Amino acid sequence: MSKPKRAQAEADPVPKPGEDLPTALPPPAAAALVFVAAGAVLMLEILAVRLLAPYVGLTLETTTSIIGAALAGIAAGAAVGGYFADRTDTRRLIVGLLIGGGLLTLLTVPAVRWLGPGARGDGDLAALGITLIALVPAAAVLSAVSPAVAHLQLHDLRASGTIVGRLSAWATAGALIGTFGTGFVIVPLMPVGAAVLVIGAGLILAGIILGSSSRVLSPAMIVGMVVAAGALGVLTGSSTSPCEEETEYHCVNVKSEPALSGYHLVLDGELNSYVDPEQPARLAYPYTHWMADAINSTSPLKAPLDVVFVGGGAFTLPRWLRATRPGSRARVLEVDGEVVEFVEERLGLDPWPRLSIAVGDARIGILDVPDNSADVVVGDAFSGLTVPWHLTTREWMAEVRRVLRPGGLYTLNMIDYKPLSLLKAEMATLLEAFADVRLVSFPDPEGRPAGGSAVLLASDRPLPAGAGSNAEGALTYEQGVVEEIAAGAEPLRDDYAPVDQLLTTTIG
Repeated sequence: MSKPKRAQAEADPVPKPGEDLPTALPPPAAAALVFVAAGAVLMLEILAVRLLAPYVGLTLETTTSIIGAALAGIAAGAAVGGYFADRTDTRRLIVGLLIGGGLLTLLTVPAVRWLGPGARGDGDLAALGITLIALVPAAAVLSAVSPAVAHLQLHDLRASGTIVGRLSAWATAGALIGTFGTGFVIVPLMPVGAAVLVIGAGLILAGIILGSSSRVLSPAMIVGMVVAAGALGVLTGSSTSPCEEETEYHCVNVKSEPALSGYHLVLDGELNSYVDPEQPARLAYPYTHWMADAINSTSPLKAPLDVVFVGGGAFTLPRWLRATRPGSRARVLEVDGEVVEFVEERLGLDPWPRLSIAVGDARIGILDVPDNSADVVVGDAFSGLTVPWHLTTREWMAEVRRVLRPGGLYTLNMIDYKPLSLLKAEMATLLEAFADVRLVSFPDPEGRPAGGSAVLLASDRPLPAGAGSNAEGALTYEQGVVEEIAAGAEPLRDDYAPVDQLLTTTIG
């Protein structure tokens, strides 16, 4: 009994007479192409986070926008690449995709740096819009390489599963190497713009090599591609970076203050801290005054203290502590070691014997701080756009309580605007963990917290009556008012801390 004609045709691996199928690539070459293309997409995705942070901040929404845009590009590229692979000269298509993807990669840096300044303050939609413009085209074109290569290799339907599976595995391996290599090697090794330049140039070179060996590209076309790549490379290299220095975590700048002799440290486009190396007791930001006043009102004046600082920044408060309370011990938990080096080189930080700096995530670093070893814990790791959520939860508060001596003070800086959802949730979390919680904030016309910068004070014992009282025109809201403001807010915990959704970053 003979097979149906259709089934027989599908099982027949031999091309029909006169059928002109493109010659398959050697398996190592095919694997290399999908490896490189998929790896480049993931490298761009991670680098996009660093490119966007100075303009729109590093929030959950920013990261989600970038991941979503990359996935949209991957999906669109896979579908369109497969469609055109069935209808065009596949080798020529692959060459065009590699070179086109490389050229679009070189455009990502100029695009972000051109659009970014106008997006400051526009929030999550700005992050999504820039990402769609800058990342999706390159991701889509590069993601079309894998289906095109698969089409080129599929000449024997009996081996289709093996071929597709092998190519998929190599593409996934490229994505993994691109992800880990970017995070652990490339970002610490070179500026983001230089990394994007290398990726784009590598893709264009791969396309030229394949096009030349396949005789898809003429010498004149190759020259044209090189000229175009060179022009875009110059554009990428000449795009002005908003950063004086790019660290593993931050875009770092220094801004001088004409009216004062000190400097502002700027992280990811946001003022982070002010310091005057010649006058370390000078505090320019209201919240630092509030924290200093709270420390002074809860401890004998000029008496040395043991203080843990969560976040270093420009080391404003550790320097203040040394200047006003000689003999104090300061332990600073700072996630970004390169910021510490920058502050030492540019902002006159000269470490002293009783200052210890632990570089790493504070949630891990605090585990090395002994029980009952601190008179004060200062939380100063938040900025207007970036909130480390794991330093807001009840589990974090338990670590702070463990470190503090009985009667010790936890003072925490936060930035939130009305309706103050994040501030209320943090107050509710503190009320769970401490016996006395107070809020220092500028008031609105009705005498309620106005929003913006605020300082929370907490202790396991009743705080002195004057703790943080009316510093710099602010009001100190006592425990009863704090409980009223936080009523109905859900305390934050490790398995539920939606700080990016609760935070309001602009005045409503």
